[in-house]
Amino acid sequence: MKDSPGLHLKTYTLLLFIAFFAPLGNVLLSKGMRGIGSAQDWAPQGLFHILMRIFMSGYIWLGIACLLAFFVAYMLVLTWADYSYVQPASAFSYAVVAVLGLFLLGERVNLLRWSGIVVICFGVFIVGHTHPRTTEKR
Repeated sequence: MKDSPGLHLKTYTLLLFIAFFAPLGNVLLSKGMRGIGSAQDWAPQGLFHILMRIFMSGYIWLGIACLLAFFVAYMLVLTWADYSYVQPASAFSYAVVAVLGLFLLGERVNLLRWSGIVVICFGVFIVGHTHPRTTEKR
């Protein structure tokens, strides 16, 4: 494979897209479900009420849209980059999860978690400096 700057730009752009939209979608789903609450009983009437609240939640729909965008970007980047490159590089999303949890959900992230996130991001940096495709096209 030729080392193409355009390929690297597309790959890095979609990896950033993946690392942002997957956690954002999950955080929005979490925020939406926290607003809806849990089912008190499992009677059909109660479940129908919960389902109606889920379908009418803007946070849930935004979360689904973000996860669909993530999935499309993930499939696209896998068409030209190896899975062994994409999966570790998309692990940068762990940092995004912590930041979004902190700011959007009001969660506390302790020093040990931040330390783990730094280690993961360092690994992502190392993976990012390898070639996206190591296998030959057939």
